[in-house]
Amino acid sequence: MSPGQPTRFRYHPSIGVAVDLTVLVPVLLVVALSIFFDFTNGFHDTANAMATSVATGALKPKVAVLISAILNLVGAFLSTAVAKTVSEGILAQNDQGLPQITVPMIFAGLMGAVVWNLLTWWLGLPSSSTHALFGGLIGAAVIGVGVQAVEWGGVLSKIVLPALLSPFIAGIVALAATYLVYRVTKMATVAGSSTAFRHGQTVSASLVSLAHGTNDAQKTMGVITLTLIVAGFQEAGTGPQLWVILSAGLAIALGTYLGGWRIMRTVGKRITDVKPPQGFAAETSAASTILISSTLGFPLSTTQVTSGAVIGSGLGKRLASVHWNVVTRIAFAWVVTLPAAAVVGGGAAWAASSGIAGLMVVLVGGLAVCVGLFLLARRRPVSAENVNDEAVDADRIGQRQTEGERA
Repeated sequence: MSPGQPTRFRYHPSIGVAVDLTVLVPVLLVVALSIFFDFTNGFHDTANAMATSVATGALKPKVAVLISAILNLVGAFLSTAVAKTVSEGILAQNDQGLPQITVPMIFAGLMGAVVWNLLTWWLGLPSSSTHALFGGLIGAAVIGVGVQAVEWGGVLSKIVLPALLSPFIAGIVALAATYLVYRVTKMATVAGSSTAFRHGQTVSASLVSLAHGTNDAQKTMGVITLTLIVAGFQEAGTGPQLWVILSAGLAIALGTYLGGWRIMRTVGKRITDVKPPQGFAAETSAASTILISSTLGFPLSTTQVTSGAVIGSGLGKRLASVHWNVVTRIAFAWVVTLPAAAVVGGGAAWAASSGIAGLMVVLVGGLAVCVGLFLLARRRPVSAENVNDEAVDADRIGQRQTEGERA
């Protein structure tokens, strides 16, 4: 039986599906892990929409994440173009039109994405959940089947090129918008213009949240749909079912509501000193870029778009300072995310290749890493109450500790 073919299931609309637990268990594990990934995506990428609004005081932190959660849920129902890209455009298909990947491989790739998401969340780095997901799937497919299992042309055109271009496009638009905003309002009072732009940020941040739902929630829908097609529960070429759309939307909304405060602090405070006009320009630029990409079916990294827009808004204001050391760390995370998740996903695919026992090893190992990262995060918590506090640089902490030890 070749990889990618349904081994014990055959979908038929009139007679249904004959159940085999050796296939059903991996499918259920993938669905559960997909929803958990969507949850981590929500609190990992909350900063994409609300970081600048919270940093400028336009919205209270808890109000911001509530608005973002609702609009993420709404956005999940507006489009399925990105979901179809995930389920059909990244992995090569066999003669039956089915992806050349198995359900355990999908589970392994997802685990790689989840582990990388939580690691970068703990570090406070706004890395790409999109690239973590695709990296994990690509690594699992290559180890499990071979390089022929990946549609490399689709990876280049729908992942790599958008990843390279989107932050620069959003940054340039934000730079121009910020420059124009300050030129147009230079005769206005500082207090009056700041108040107006804070109100404007409520709208622009809401647009980013809506755009985030139309793009990022689709990726989990695509993974679940891919799994159902591979297992034979769903016909090839069909889109996400209603329960898939609803579960993905609810998961990302819940994750968003709980708030990714660590990354929100990095985007809102550490890249540049964001003022209301800059925040409005950055959010509007990011929302436009993401919504256009969702319409075209590109699974864009909303993290990269938003970070690029914030950098551009910092450069667009005369004398504004961009903290390039922080930008360098973020760029490094962007570059290594896809290959790092691919390595983790590939290793998990190798472990999962032994059957249900291998899947359990991957599951237990992944859960252990996740729990460990959550416990480490509790040692230095970032919450709605201190998200706007100036974070102390880790190098300074280490320097002070060293000086204390010498004393």
